[in-house]
Amino acid sequence: MFRSLNARALGISAPLDDALTMARSNNFAGLDLVMPELLEIAAQSSVLEIKDRFAAAEIRPGAWSLPVSFRSDEATYQADLAELPRAAALAQALGTPWCSTVIMPFSDERDYAANLAFHVARLRPAAQILSDYGCRLGLEFIGPRTLRAGHTYPFISTIEGALDLGAALGTGNVGLLLDAFHWYTSHASLGDIQRLVAHDIVYVHMNDAVPGRGADQQLDQERDLPGATGVIDIVSFLQAVAGTNFDGPVAVEPFNAAVLALEPTARARVAGESLARVWAQADCP
Repeated sequence: MFRSLNARALGISAPLDDALTMARSNNFAGLDLVMPELLEIAAQSSVLEIKDRFAAAEIRPGAWSLPVSFRSDEATYQADLAELPRAAALAQALGTPWCSTVIMPFSDERDYAANLAFHVARLRPAAQILSDYGCRLGLEFIGPRTLRAGHTYPFISTIEGALDLGAALGTGNVGLLLDAFHWYTSHASLGDIQRLVAHDIVYVHMNDAVPGRGADQQLDQERDLPGATGVIDIVSFLQAVAGTNFDGPVAVEPFNAAVLALEPTARARVAGESLARVWAQADCP
């Protein structure tokens, strides 16, 4: 596995070359992709141009978000789905199979069974397209109980639920986006990770929880840098992930007001320092 800079998760909007410089300057081995930008560069120049820029910076292409609004209206969904092969083909050319999307843990319209059927119907075609281009799909379950409060129907919010959805898609290329915060707030254990194999994990997010709150009081948009508070046993989490032989990207996603108040270059620096610190503590190569 390798440390990858997810600039958007840090509120950084920077052109590719600037983002590559941030990644290299802050001890990241990879840079997560902003797929619309890369598709535009490829259209105006070439895929080789993108590959050359990454190579010149000595940075690996990292993960990317599924560019399909699968919860939207049918017309929008179908239009996005029709464009997905372009993104998947570019990812394949760049050697970046790590695509992911978020599964919201509630619905106000569909009960669990109906919502599961909806997700299977909408995500299976996308997952199949990704598979056709050698790409994978990581499903991010969302753990905080506070996010489900006030909604009519609960939905997937655990490792098991996300894996079950992946199995229901039946395309063989679906696993987890495993986020430390959601792992913690879903009351999962290290054993839950240790029972996974490398193929079960597509992408990993690292962060810490807010002190003074229990797992059930944590708020989804309030977190910290990995290892900053010690609420989450992030070193053991990382060691458990490494123990599965996962070899994909690991990024920082803190959703933290103090971090966002910093200048963009400083955000990349503190993210890189925090990830390098816990990486060393976990004795990861």
